Amino acid sequence: MARTFAQPATEQAPLRMSYAEWQSWLGTEEMHRGEWVDGEVVVFALPKYLHQAILLWLARLLAEYVDRRELGQVGVDGAEMWLRSRNTARLPDLFFVATANLGQLNADRLEGPADLVVEIISNDSVTRDRREKFLEYQQAGILEYWIIDPRPRQQSVSCFALAADGRYHEIPADINGHVQSRVVTGFWFDPSWLWQEPRPRPYELVPRFMSGAPH
Repeated sequence: MARTFAQPATEQAPLRMSYAEWQSWLGTEEMHRGEWVDGEVVVFALPKYLHQAILLWLARLLAEYVDRRELGQVGVDGAEMWLRSRNTARLPDLFFVATANLGQLNADRLEGPADLVVEIISNDSVTRDRREKFLEYQQAGILEYWIIDPRPRQQSVSCFALAADGRYHEIPADINGHVQSRVVTGFWFDPSWLWQEPRPRPYELVPRFMSGAPH
């Protein structure tokens, strides 16, 4: 007989289930959203429009650049990243896998850590993104981790690169306020673009990246 899992009372309350049950749970209803963490499912709220608008914009920008430079592949909201060393299945908002690591990517999921992961904070994900995933991604060897907080009066972008000591160190912005990725060759961005209305068109920005240094 199939097991029934009741919706928890709060967004962050975990459910106990197997990995196979989690996959089935995700497919039973579009409203089900949650990540599988060593036998527990952490359920989270549906994203708000601003979260998805920023995600879509950044995904378009990064994917177009990566395609033009033939640097790898970009995955977006809902694509599974399996971290065997942590016995965890995460659904990052956005990730990048370099060409050298594309063997980890199959039709079902990414079998291992991405080279870059981006998480966009929601009201229910502050601790999860800033603390839990920060430590988990660091220990899993994800080379770069960006945390974007679009909430009113909280707007911020923090980009971290994995250093030789095995710890994340924040990537400093240059004198123009631009942040240069350490793993997506030649890619940089201005965090202020995220808060502009309207945001710059990705297809107009990409040629600037192709031309060389940030300007």
